[in-house]
Amino acid sequence: MQLTRIGFLGTLFAGLALVAACDTTEPAPTLAAPSSAAQGQLAPTGLKRQCGTPDLTPAEMEQIDQALAARGYGVSGVAYASAPGSITVPVAFHVITSSSGQGNVPQQQLNDQIAVLNSAYGGDTASDATNTAFRFTLSSVDVTANDSWYNMSSGSSAESQAKAALRVGGAETLNIYTANLGGGLLGWATFPNWYAGNPSDDGVVILSSSLPGGGAAPYDEGDTATHEVGHWLGLYHTFQGGCNKTGDSVDDTPRERSAAYGCPTGRDTCRQTGLDPIYNFMDYTDDNCMDTFTGGQSSRMDGMWATYRGSGGGGGGGGADPNSCQDNNTCGGQAPGGCYCDRACKRYHDCCADGPC
Repeated sequence: MQLTRIGFLGTLFAGLALVAACDTTEPAPTLAAPSSAAQGQLAPTGLKRQCGTPDLTPAEMEQIDQALAARGYGVSGVAYASAPGSITVPVAFHVITSSSGQGNVPQQQLNDQIAVLNSAYGGDTASDATNTAFRFTLSSVDVTANDSWYNMSSGSSAESQAKAALRVGGAETLNIYTANLGGGLLGWATFPNWYAGNPSDDGVVILSSSLPGGGAAPYDEGDTATHEVGHWLGLYHTFQGGCNKTGDSVDDTPRERSAAYGCPTGRDTCRQTGLDPIYNFMDYTDDNCMDTFTGGQSSRMDGMWATYRGSGGGGGGGGADPNSCQDNNTCGGQAPGGCYCDRACKRYHDCCADGPC
């Protein structure tokens, strides 16, 4: 009996040692506990950045590029960047909660989110970040309790119903909806060129716990909104198109074969253009990793705004006929409304703001 017990214990300890030696699984990621300001929000576990904004088709991208070129954007030697901070975007927050109050967002978190947007688009986040034309101001907040809307997924009837009931303003108004999103998504957005065809759908949807201090670490510093607003202003993911030449239609973002996660310093997935843009707001890295918009992205957002949002979103962007300068034959020709022609005779500019007429 003594020998049997010793044999049993020896076998047991050997088995335990073998299990310990073979268990190479990394510990499950942990999420920071929600701050006192976010107790009503759900912090998902095992979160990985996923954006529900669909890629545009090649045909849509080509159509956009043609529309931008018709207004002078992308023409070599002609710069049309609006002055930094010259475009103020009103933001309407629609806080959607469950019937029990899950997902309610304190006012301070909304204020903090506006501050994060202004810092990101103001170029305050990194030494090489671009100070874009865009600044954001909180224009309205409403809170709606609806269990179906609260658990909306991208493209669902719940999303359509919520937006149809709550959206305010025109193409220039940024409507942000916070909810407990389905499909493991952090958010999604609509592109500027979609507005004319479906105005009520326009806006950005984000996971409520991705707001600053919301508890969805490492995505709770407010840059999910920064990323999705980039789509709303016309930017693609930095990895769109992979290593292909067209990529994200911005010349100064290096090509990237696939989305980056975490903060993989030194990552280089395409041979042609240098290290991957892991610090760019339009990649998939952690909030504390992304900190940059490039000059090319700033110019593209400026062009998309002028073309699709700046004059009410009618699709033409308002203003003078882009061919009128050429119709007048010379830059000294008579321009409408106190405008003047640029040196390339491509486009009218406003005399005061140096923007499109």
